[in-house]
Amino acid sequence: MTISAKPRILSTFPYLALFIGIFSLSLSAMFVRWANAPGPVTAFYRQLFAVFLLLPVILLRRKHNTAFNLKILIFPILAGVSTAFDLGLWTTALSYTTASNATMIGNTAPIWVALVGLIFFRERLKANFWIGLACTMGGAMLIMGSDFLFHPRLGIGDLMALGTSFFYAGYFLATERGRKYMDPLTYSWVVSVFASLTLFAINLVLNNPLVGYSSQTWMMFFTAAIVSQVIGYTSLSYALGHLPASIVSPTMLGQPVLTTLLAIPLLGEVPGIIQALGGAITLGGIYIVNQAHSQASKDAETEVAGR
Repeated sequence: MTISAKPRILSTFPYLALFIGIFSLSLSAMFVRWANAPGPVTAFYRQLFAVFLLLPVILLRRKHNTAFNLKILIFPILAGVSTAFDLGLWTTALSYTTASNATMIGNTAPIWVALVGLIFFRERLKANFWIGLACTMGGAMLIMGSDFLFHPRLGIGDLMALGTSFFYAGYFLATERGRKYMDPLTYSWVVSVFASLTLFAINLVLNNPLVGYSSQTWMMFFTAAIVSQVIGYTSLSYALGHLPASIVSPTMLGQPVLTTLLAIPLLGEVPGIIQALGGAITLGGIYIVNQAHSQASKDAETEVAGR
């Protein structure tokens, strides 16, 4: 019992990290609202402060870090650029459409992740995976997009959120492969470096002011960096290093569920019956997706053992 318990406990770490990442990212929309600044500016300082917060730890661990080369750096570079456009578009979308629409449309990333895996990497996705994905997407739409279901308003904000989903998927795909060469902390730091550089350029192009904000706004910038970036993305990158993107990405749709729950005490928004039903469907879909992954892993192990 004692010998077999250790691997079982260790195997739960990626799922625990995934939950912590989802919980931390569930607060992102609130930080953007409370910052009262242009979205790309909030995203820039979120990344920049994270770079300096993680720098002392990175320097202390430099002897243990893998030597960087272009072959290794290409993945965090792609993830960083994807993150910059993801956050830049999403935070801007919050100014043009509802938080519900922006969050729901932005979280359609699993569709693109699954399609890329199917077309380019020949991943075997069984029928129950697609059923779980459909349930997860449907539940998230009920929670965050009930108004969108009946009164579509595909305006500029919604188009920005759709663009967000593409770049969000790009982050997942790059990180799943890049984490094979770096530990989660180093990987998250490198991603933040390139994301902050890209966001700096984006703000210059948009002519957004980077100074002159209130102390409350600076506090929100700093809090977003600690919670959403350092804790959220480090946990997520750890999970992606041990779980495939086709599993992590749909599970991330639990983020709208937690955002809805957290909005009750923090924003005074009580979900209705439709939102509660959507939450149940989403959680059911996540369960089906994870069961499909577990079964696929068992089948792969059986196939290898049989050879």
